[in-house]
Amino acid sequence: MGVEVGAQAARSRALAVLRVRSRALAVALLPAAVAVVLLVGGSTGHIDGPGWAVTRWIVSGFALFVLLAAAGIALVVVRSRPAVSPTVTIAEESAPDLYRMVRDLADRLEVPAPSAIALTPDCDSWLEDRTHRAHGTPRPEARDEIAGVPGVRGLPSAHRRTPAAPVLVIGSPFLWWMRVGELRAVLAPVVAGTGPSAHPDIAAARRFIRGLDAAVAVTSEPRGPLSRTVLGGVGWVARLLLRSCRVHAAEMERGVAAAAAERAQAVDYGLRIVAQEQVGLAYAGWDRLLTRVALPAWRMGRWPSRLDAGVVAALTELSRRDRLAEGFASRLGERPACDLLEEPGAIDEAASLLAARLFHGGPAETGPDWAPVDWDEYPDEVVDRKWRTDAARLHRVLDALGVSRASGAGSGAGASDPEGPTLARVMDHLSDGEPGESRESGDPGDPVVVERLEAAAYEEEDGGPENERSSALAAGLSAEVAREEAAVSAGAGAPSGAAGQVGPDTALWDDGSLPLFPLQPPRTGRELLADHVTAMVCCAAMDTAGAAPGLDWLDGPSLLINGERSVDLGPRVLSLIEEGDPAPLRTWLLHLGIRPEKPVRLV
Repeated sequence: MGVEVGAQAARSRALAVLRVRSRALAVALLPAAVAVVLLVGGSTGHIDGPGWAVTRWIVSGFALFVLLAAAGIALVVVRSRPAVSPTVTIAEESAPDLYRMVRDLADRLEVPAPSAIALTPDCDSWLEDRTHRAHGTPRPEARDEIAGVPGVRGLPSAHRRTPAAPVLVIGSPFLWWMRVGELRAVLAPVVAGTGPSAHPDIAAARRFIRGLDAAVAVTSEPRGPLSRTVLGGVGWVARLLLRSCRVHAAEMERGVAAAAAERAQAVDYGLRIVAQEQVGLAYAGWDRLLTRVALPAWRMGRWPSRLDAGVVAALTELSRRDRLAEGFASRLGERPACDLLEEPGAIDEAASLLAARLFHGGPAETGPDWAPVDWDEYPDEVVDRKWRTDAARLHRVLDALGVSRASGAGSGAGASDPEGPTLARVMDHLSDGEPGESRESGDPGDPVVVERLEAAAYEEEDGGPENERSSALAAGLSAEVAREEAAVSAGAGAPSGAAGQVGPDTALWDDGSLPLFPLQPPRTGRELLADHVTAMVCCAAMDTAGAAPGLDWLDGPSLLINGERSVDLGPRVLSLIEEGDPAPLRTWLLHLGIRPEKPVRLV
């Protein structure tokens, strides 16, 4: 009963959307109808007189203008390409078991099976219509997936237009973290939505809404003065129609979702409750993996090629640390959903590259400055390189500020190279004690003076450290990072396609505005300074105390001392940069045998 109620509500709202389209057509034809009446009346002598001839010409000209304008608007709406989500399409030969599971699920739900399956680098699943001619001609299927759907019967398929089933888009982290039964339970309400999608009225209403939305996007693109004027009118009409359809379209989709959820109640209902818990857990692990682990690699020009496999490691680590999640690791003995794929490694790599493009804006192909990295290579290829690059940048900014390379700690006996890059130089400059000598310049055009003036704005806006030297150093680092990122953006190219058999559907979506979903806002000056000082400390620990770079699945790059992860470095660095107090950090260095006066190797 609930299925019928939801479906009926969706159909009634779809008819309301189509009535808006019919009213728009009637408004466009009304002047032409009036012109026809006047012309027929004049030819028959029923409407005649000195003023009617002029009226007929004016109304006929206006009707012709309205018809041409309506035809142009309709042409833009029909030919505009609707937006398509960036995905990695999975061919049936690459995942026959996955397709078989989805088709069995559709048969059990008594709905059409999706026409194809695609993966998205996110923790969500949905149905997406890709039947627009701009998206390419769908591959003909040997079986009629739409036959037998209520509301579509009555005529042979050769004599009527049957709406094609939408594409099933699955979040790639689900395949690696969820078990087969859990994935089936999560997909049941989504697959059930193909039933309402096959109804002609709902399909027509959705095509109309997508066409209007695409037309608005087309008219918003920058163009010449004449095109901007013409398309401005088209955009105004499209927005007016969208506003008229907004409430009906929202209610239609609610009805479709309610009908799909009600239909899926009979399929794996008990297991779906447990599976929904895994959805939330997968989302938390995926978000943390992207921001803490993948983002540092992307910024170094490397992209982890097994992000989905990393989700399993991250969530397994979370289950060991969090007692609330410890029961979730016991599921790992069951068959994972990624076993439904023939080559899970290749698909994981394609999804990982797409994630790098969407969340960071990397190119579509590998190259000298954009190469994949395995998890075994991550500590040496990413963590070590990141720390040494940050340390080198820190010393370049210190040189620009005129800070002397000689320091109190490094000038005594035992200093092998007092002019080399040392941790002592950084600590002496940031501490409240006597720092190394610094250059003073009153030239307002000097870049050093400019960066020091910018530090005042940094303190007020960011709530940064009150230490004047920390503020100046943070401002210098922010300017240096901004210059480097601008240079990379200016010189980086974005090829149009990805090599390999499995890759993102770059022909279906516009990648001119990457990244589409940036992970986080630009780092503040305080965060940059803390990261760079921490990197310098880690370099000193590796070069003078035998420490090693490591990867923590939940926290990202980590320092390993005697094989154990260091967790108490952050507060000591903050004490130095915010309060100018080096004592906690010096005590920590002395306890671990780290020599701050020794020069370190930089990139």
